[in-house]
Amino acid sequence: MADPSTYRPAVGSIPESPGVYRFRDPSGRVIYVGKAKSLRQRLNSYFADVAGLHPRTRQMVTTASSVDWTVVGTEVEALQLEYNWIKEFDPRFNVRYRDDKSYPSLAVTLNEEYPRLQVMRGPKRKGVRYFGPYAHAWAIRETLDTLTRVFPARTCSNGVFKRAGQIGRPCLLGYIGKCSAPCVGRVSADEHREIVDDFCDFMAGRTESMIKRLEREMAAAAENLEYEKAARLRDDLGALRRALEKQAVVLGDGTDADVVAFAQDELEAAVQVFHVRGGRVRGQRGWIVDKVEAVTTGELVEQFLLQVYGGVDEQTGVGEAGEAVPREVLVPELPDDADVYTELLEELRGGKVSLRVPQRGDKRSLLETVERNAKEAFARHRVKRASDLTARSLALSELQEALDLQDAPLRIECIDISHVQGTNVVASMVVFEDGLAKKSDYRRFSVTNGTDDTAAMAEVVRRRFARHLKEESDRKDEQGVAAEEGRPRRFAYPPNLLVVDGGAPQVAAASRSLAELGIVDVAVCGLAKRMEEVWLPGESDPVILPRTSEALYLLQRVRDEAHRFAITYHRQKRSTGMLVSLLDDVPGLGETRRKALMKQFGSLKRLRAANVEELMAVPGIGRRTAEAVQLAIAEPGDGADSVKDDVVESTLAPEGPAERGGPGAAAGDIPEVGRVAS
Repeated sequence: MADPSTYRPAVGSIPESPGVYRFRDPSGRVIYVGKAKSLRQRLNSYFADVAGLHPRTRQMVTTASSVDWTVVGTEVEALQLEYNWIKEFDPRFNVRYRDDKSYPSLAVTLNEEYPRLQVMRGPKRKGVRYFGPYAHAWAIRETLDTLTRVFPARTCSNGVFKRAGQIGRPCLLGYIGKCSAPCVGRVSADEHREIVDDFCDFMAGRTESMIKRLEREMAAAAENLEYEKAARLRDDLGALRRALEKQAVVLGDGTDADVVAFAQDELEAAVQVFHVRGGRVRGQRGWIVDKVEAVTTGELVEQFLLQVYGGVDEQTGVGEAGEAVPREVLVPELPDDADVYTELLEELRGGKVSLRVPQRGDKRSLLETVERNAKEAFARHRVKRASDLTARSLALSELQEALDLQDAPLRIECIDISHVQGTNVVASMVVFEDGLAKKSDYRRFSVTNGTDDTAAMAEVVRRRFARHLKEESDRKDEQGVAAEEGRPRRFAYPPNLLVVDGGAPQVAAASRSLAELGIVDVAVCGLAKRMEEVWLPGESDPVILPRTSEALYLLQRVRDEAHRFAITYHRQKRSTGMLVSLLDDVPGLGETRRKALMKQFGSLKRLRAANVEELMAVPGIGRRTAEAVQLAIAEPGDGADSVKDDVVESTLAPEGPAERGGPGAAAGDIPEVGRVAS
């Protein structure tokens, strides 16, 4: 634990200008980024009496070992630089908006020739338009089931779409009128896109004009005695009205707004936002954020505006957090620099933006509803947090005591080896910080020299920490330039504890590699599967942790995650290697065509599932070559001999009736090729 006074800058050296500052740990890693109107006044507040600081602030300043800053001209520049640095360095002590659950959205893949309507989770993609997010996936499917009657756009996967086009027959939705069946040419690509555009207009809130248009068309059809068409339009109108009834009208003026509310304690805050488009609640989203300081509600609003709307793409108008800037943002309290944030939002949106606190009427009532949702979400989170934080803290404390570590192992790395009798040897490295998996730091290795577990373990540990030493040396030689101007380096931060999957031999191999590199400040242990024993370097007997201990449970989770990650990579590599070896013997199939097949199908399983026509769709593959490929990859005992005979017969025999399996069998009478391949 560092003393903040040891790295406190001289008071006169800190400028009074606006700017952005960064706290770094002893490894040079950025752990906190902040902005200030006056850098001198703001930074001095961190070096007051440590006992009087907020708990998270106290932990941050005692973890850090240095602080630097950059002066900017205006507060808007400071906002943008702070946002960029938070995204670049991912500081562990900053307020970070992470979802308390994965919210599904209704996505329209406008980047495809035939756009698809589907449920989608995860990060937002370019070229895809999103509506929501919704609280439940079933709500999206229910909405789609109602609206595809009126807007019969495709909802099928690319595989189903391609298959229907090959056989010339649409799926069930095409037969019952809930899909316009572009797969079989019932509508052209332009006509299908018009259907999708109408769907997007309806979901975006332009509903009145569409309903009036359908009413006019229904009346015209009835007047022309086209009663069946009029009845269909009447049913379409009913479907639209049912869809509208599921979205409560909250604002009568067609407002586009995001309504934000918070519930908090001194350590965390729950954030809820309702997305109102066209006067209706179109989606809802929530986050749980950590508070590094005793921040006010206005300061939480600042972070919300910066992280949720920051980095808006100029083409889509959507930020990196997936939210477009609306015309209004309704908040419970304005930040101190409300004008600066309004200016930033208007710049991101390219138009007028109103940032305000609603005082009365429907908007105030809606804000109170959002606040109730935030309080309920926070109450649920606190119950979960109490058990989760207690368990993780107990696990780290138990590990520190059982392994006789100087500090609690806040960063744990685990390495696992996977191979089959010394072939296709791979390794995985997973990372846990504060007892939680940090998947962005996961790495995988292809092992070339190691032929068994111990040799492979030694190689992987040597490569991982040699890279760490090199990057640490580069950082010192360049006096921090790489750390300041580039992205954080991949292996720049060593773990407090290195866990290997195995017993004494694997632990000894890892320890030798660390000793050869001169690394003495990384603890090593191994977890053996047989009795879940914990092995330490140089010890003849293992450490036995109680079966009910949180420390053992944490080690098991780390080990199992490393094993899962290694097995996934090994299967992928084994499948690719087997595919390459099988294709090597195919006559007429050179390196270029092999690469084209691997790029198209990616794995042996998918290639075996392809029929001759699908193989011929790959550039450079003709029918004779496709049939030869099927012969080469057919599984033993799975009809390979019959495939060979049938292919020869279908290639050489004249067409005409013949007995089953005879030399005169026609190609249409020989289904075995397609059956085995699929």
